[in-house]
Amino acid sequence: MRLLSLVCAAVLVAVTASAAPSQLGRVIKVLPHYLDKSGQHTIHPSLYARDAYQADLRKHPEKQSGLQFDVQWTALTSRPLKLRIEMRGAQDKKTTSATVEQEVKYRGFFHKWVKVPFTGDDFKKFGQLSAWRVTLWDGDQLLSEQKSFLW
Repeated sequence: MRLLSLVCAAVLVAVTASAAPSQLGRVIKVLPHYLDKSGQHTIHPSLYARDAYQADLRKHPEKQSGLQFDVQWTALTSRPLKLRIEMRGAQDKKTTSATVEQEVKYRGFFHKWVKVPFTGDDFKKFGQLSAWRVTLWDGDQLLSEQKSFLW
């Protein structure tokens, strides 16, 4: 009987610890990709082809039409959350910055992918991407972040 009550107490502690605000949502992985004029980030479904095509797009900015951030995230709340992507770049030897926000909603124990595009005139003024940071927000509370090495 004592063992059963200890196991129940341990399970209760584990459940309440997992529901802490810092665990309500998490950014797992971020993949920034350049998009070509037709809006694609690869011409073949293999990873090698994607990486080779991305290298070609980086070498030839005239072929680029925008950026797409593929963000893997998870949340244990049904409230709408906000993904914020902050970028730093360079255009004509000047430092540039931009921010894109997107509302996301998901409840579950598994991860979810979302695509956040950055295209159009804003991208043309932005230039080449140097660094990025992706944050997940619940109102004004920061839940999680992932950032590039140069951030």
